[in-house]
Amino acid sequence: MSATPDRAPRREATEAARGRDGADPRPGGPVDGGPPPARGGRGFDAPARQTPSGRAEHAAEKVTELIESVPPGSRLGTKETLRTLCGVSVGTFNEALRLLQARGLVTVKPGPGGGLFSAEQSPMVRLGNSVLALDARANDVADAVRIRDALDPLLIEDALWHASPADVAGLRRHITAMEHAVQAADPVAFVHANWRLHAAIAAISPNALLSSLYTHLLDLIESHTLTVLPTDEQPLSEYVAHRHELHRDLVDALDRRDRDEALRLIHEHNTGLGAAGDPAAEH
Repeated sequence: MSATPDRAPRREATEAARGRDGADPRPGGPVDGGPPPARGGRGFDAPARQTPSGRAEHAAEKVTELIESVPPGSRLGTKETLRTLCGVSVGTFNEALRLLQARGLVTVKPGPGGGLFSAEQSPMVRLGNSVLALDARANDVADAVRIRDALDPLLIEDALWHASPADVAGLRRHITAMEHAVQAADPVAFVHANWRLHAAIAAISPNALLSSLYTHLLDLIESHTLTVLPTDEQPLSEYVAHRHELHRDLVDALDRRDRDEALRLIHEHNTGLGAAGDPAAEH
């Protein structure tokens, strides 16, 4: 996916291909942290070894699939049963269990009849998991951008009411970073500074749900952006300079508590040049 600056940050690196569970597919190959390959290095045709953290993540994914197939509160089995199902070591499964508990997906009950149970998830946990799941589907980025744009006016309203002088000073530092990127003709640095600005505006809001959702959407869109390209309507350098001026004026309006101007600018921000280009384009 390409992106217009100020409309989508980029993902510049991809993971190397690796086995799903870290197992060597050759007969007798090591499984789950078995002995290392012979000295001299593996050939180009040998599969990449999966890291311990990668094996734990894969085990967590297997248990998550099981959780999704049963009602909340269901008994999944004992730790040993699930560890065997995942085909990992005790240490790796314990790490996977920590991931699952951190995500609010499982509970552990001791004693007879105990074991691992699918958690009764709160609405906030379900929302967080939905946002995280969305990150795996690049085709949904355009929808994420639309939702993010719809939240912008709410965050601007909160910033108008709650931004302190220190908050505004922090926003101006991001504007300065954007200006430096314009002067250096560095659109990638501009995008980064631009995103940090919007994250800082979101952080001003006292509404934890709104701020968290907006930040998740920013991270999601950024993770699926590959590069920065000009629009058809305007050279890249001119477009970036224009977006810098728009954001500078927006921060000035927030500083003055000028609600009408701030909302006008955020509307222009989301509907002006570039918004009609790449549908997955980000600020």
